[in-house]
Amino acid sequence: MGAVQLALGLTAVAVSVVAWGVFVAGVVKMIKIIRLGQPDATRNGPFVPRLRTMIVEFVAHTRMAKFRSVAPWHWMVMWGFLIGSAVLFEAYGEVFDPHFHWPIIGTWSVWLLLIELLGLGTVVGGVALAVIRQLNHPRRADRVSRFAGSNFKAAYFVEAVVIIEGLGILGVKAFKQSSGLETAPLWTSFVTQPLSHLLPSAPIWVSIMALVKLLSGMIWLVVVGKNLTMGVAWHRFSAFFNIYFKREADGGVALGALKPMMSGGKVLDLEEADPDKDIFGVGKVEDFSWKGWLDFSTCTECGRCQSQCPAWNTGKPLSPKLVITQLRDHAYAKAPYLLAGGSKDMAGDEVGLTEDKYADYQKRLEKIDVLAMAEAERPLVGGPDEMGVIDPEVLWSCTSCGACVEQCPVDIEHVDHIVDMRRYQVLIESNFPTELGGMFKNLENKGNPWGQNAKDRLAWTDGLDFEVPVFDGELGDTEYLFWVGCAGAFEDRAKKTTRAVAELLHTAGVKFTVLGPEETCTGDPARRAGNEFLFQMLAQQNVEVLNSVFEGREAGKRKIVVTCAHCFNTLANEYPQVGGTYEVVHHTQLLNKLVRERRLVPVAPVTEDVTYHDPCYLGRHNKVYEAPRELVGASGATLREMPRHEERSMCCGAGGARMWMEERIGKRINVDRVDEALSTAPSKIATGCPFCRVMLTDGVTARQADGLAGAHVEVVDVAQLLLTAVKRGADEKAPTA
Repeated sequence: MGAVQLALGLTAVAVSVVAWGVFVAGVVKMIKIIRLGQPDATRNGPFVPRLRTMIVEFVAHTRMAKFRSVAPWHWMVMWGFLIGSAVLFEAYGEVFDPHFHWPIIGTWSVWLLLIELLGLGTVVGGVALAVIRQLNHPRRADRVSRFAGSNFKAAYFVEAVVIIEGLGILGVKAFKQSSGLETAPLWTSFVTQPLSHLLPSAPIWVSIMALVKLLSGMIWLVVVGKNLTMGVAWHRFSAFFNIYFKREADGGVALGALKPMMSGGKVLDLEEADPDKDIFGVGKVEDFSWKGWLDFSTCTECGRCQSQCPAWNTGKPLSPKLVITQLRDHAYAKAPYLLAGGSKDMAGDEVGLTEDKYADYQKRLEKIDVLAMAEAERPLVGGPDEMGVIDPEVLWSCTSCGACVEQCPVDIEHVDHIVDMRRYQVLIESNFPTELGGMFKNLENKGNPWGQNAKDRLAWTDGLDFEVPVFDGELGDTEYLFWVGCAGAFEDRAKKTTRAVAELLHTAGVKFTVLGPEETCTGDPARRAGNEFLFQMLAQQNVEVLNSVFEGREAGKRKIVVTCAHCFNTLANEYPQVGGTYEVVHHTQLLNKLVRERRLVPVAPVTEDVTYHDPCYLGRHNKVYEAPRELVGASGATLREMPRHEERSMCCGAGGARMWMEERIGKRINVDRVDEALSTAPSKIATGCPFCRVMLTDGVTARQADGLAGAHVEVVDVAQLLLTAVKRGADEKAPTA
């Protein structure tokens, strides 16, 4: 060992001691901060399914692969980091002794090949990710860029370290070969061996390159350890935990049912809740669960959620990514105050950090940075004048479509967090868009958001040439309860869908019944708007009615068919939370089954070009994609897919209670979706949800008024397409007088 190697080695060790100390301190601090969140025991198990999900997601990159142009490069960098850590630690020996290698495996050909692939993959992957970031830079595409609002300096730093580490791995190996310290077959060193012929025989360069490899890693540790909000770096560690602790233990994303309102780690019973002790939604950042804080800490700022968000893409202030990063920055800035014991009540008065509670009150107070104290004064939701963390316009722009959750590669639960903040605003602050006040009142007094009378719930049956059976206390041999829904009963355009489904079920000989005046809103708009109390009231009322209807029937025969995607989601996924478990099918699923069974025979093809719009609460939230498309095909129509379809389908703009709110900022979401539909040159736009139908029809009408859509373009439900094919054929076969 020469003097130079000794100096290099001691330098590496000294820097490493400091770097690892800073990093470990950062890890400890981050864990303490994440633990500031509320408890949530629902994330604890089961162990095996959660572990399996975590392994599959990171090994196969199943979530990352939703953006295929990025996935392979990120996969290379990820494995370069994980397995490359062994190569990094090998450098501690190489800086002292150029001959050093790991015992036993260090000379194996397979190990040498692995090092070659890791070094090359890390460099190529790092460069590719940097190029992708440049090609999608906001300066090129303004707010359309998914990286708009992301921290570019942090990203450049991480990408630079990745590339330097890769070059260090290749450099050490190449200089070992050029100096005769390592001999290996060409197939294990297909890059470094040719390169070694161009390099001098100088063992000292092995130690120098090893130091470069080490120092790049140590600099990374110091910078990251000092910057706990650098999600683009910290996700290398926290992503594993965030995936493991995701809401759905079976590996599903946090869509479908909303997370119940919780307080103190338990589902909140509103009848027994104590306003002085319990938490109603999220009014302060510390009201989020620890999983919420882990979500904030894990965000990589990749912007996939932002690129899919209908609000962001139509000029609204909402970006799911920026919501998470703003919550993260606020949480970590406020953390010193919270760690010192600080806490405020609903009125904003200090109840945590007080003289009577802590004997060392003054010392605790002196340790809190003035910026943390200032951060503690900021409201979680508030306008610019209030210095709010989340602007109300941002909070209420969300359609709860779930595109952000579906796309997030690290399983962040954006929609749950947004709805939790809405809950506090509605239940405690009574601060919500004025239009929702009327909707809430109608739901409470009339049982539907339109404020119509219950006796008119059967008006849609007028003119049908058969009698629609109404539940009279006995189900008998009835197979399905037909849940009509508020839109299907009262909205003129949606009534056409209801009638079409009823006619098709009657034609197929399916025995069904409806509740008529006994039916009320499922509560979906109330819950998505944050009015959990009203949702619980409606849901419990409906569950009581449904349980009495199905009394005596075993679980597998409690069948409900619905036409509304929102009713479908609520009945199937959320009513089990309040004691109602049923077998719920969407009308497209049932009708498709009937067509397959030849109980419905489309004999007069609808020879038109049709594009299909996936309702968010049917498709993305419940993964029903094939049935409605098969029905379009069965009707004889030619399906023309929109660029954004299935899991990437663009929202119509009605979800999240936006159906009852005015859209005053940017381009209307329904018009944007209609423009995309019109680009396929269809004669009809089909869908499977009355909300979507209303929104898309309004969009088509607007475009027809602008002269941008032909008068022949029509929005229909897939059930109407099928009915046309079935009924027209039946009419043609009917004898003439």
